[in-house]
Amino acid sequence: MMVQMFPMRSLKAAAFFIFLVVFMAAEAQQRDTLNRVKYAPEFKFKEGVFTHFDQVRQNNPIPKSSIITAVPYDDPDFFERVLKEKKIQLFDNIGVKQEIQTKNIWGFSRNGVLYIYLNDSYFRITIIGSICHFVGSLTSYNRNSGNPYYGYGYPYNYSPYYNPYYSPNSTNATVEMKQYLLDFKTGHVLDYSEESVAVLLMSDPELHDEFAGLSKKKQKQLKFLYIRKFNERNPLYFPEI
Repeated sequence: MMVQMFPMRSLKAAAFFIFLVVFMAAEAQQRDTLNRVKYAPEFKFKEGVFTHFDQVRQNNPIPKSSIITAVPYDDPDFFERVLKEKKIQLFDNIGVKQEIQTKNIWGFSRNGVLYIYLNDSYFRITIIGSICHFVGSLTSYNRNSGNPYYGYGYPYNYSPYYNPYYSPNSTNATVEMKQYLLDFKTGHVLDYSEESVAVLLMSDPELHDEFAGLSKKKQKQLKFLYIRKFNERNPLYFPEI
């Protein structure tokens, strides 16, 4: 049986080709981070309104000066007052006047800090990274049970005293504070849970497998630690201002 031997020249050519591919890939990666700054705690987001998440990723909001409003630009509550309206008018990046419903706006940045619109309110994103973390509120509404004696604090909602202010169609509002995660790659917002952390870690297989190998109790205790590990291994980069 004869074994086919490749000429030395062909082997050298193949080796050179592999080197060239690796070199070009490294150069492309370097170009990708060129003129981009790695996120650090002292990083400041540009002040303005983000109409969609891609503007957040590029740190390129609509500045105050492009928003058409009677609210003074130096008002410390400028964004809250402007975004309280159902619609805002502004000039986009190419100077075209637009009218946008405020419920469709992603959020805003003030003093370098990022705020996201969720559950009809704006919340500060306290932890920035490839996986962000923040606390927000969720309001739920429950109709009364139909008992006109309800609401006096007795066990099982029973009271011997009639409530003259009772309305069978009234609702009770309950405000619950919740923790959320933001995937900075997609802009998706998830509940702060072990399941959500496991999903977000999938883009780092080694870290994901390590987390998946923990017991449920350990996952619950260490999920924030793994978010921090993920952010350290997968840093954010923004265009340099």
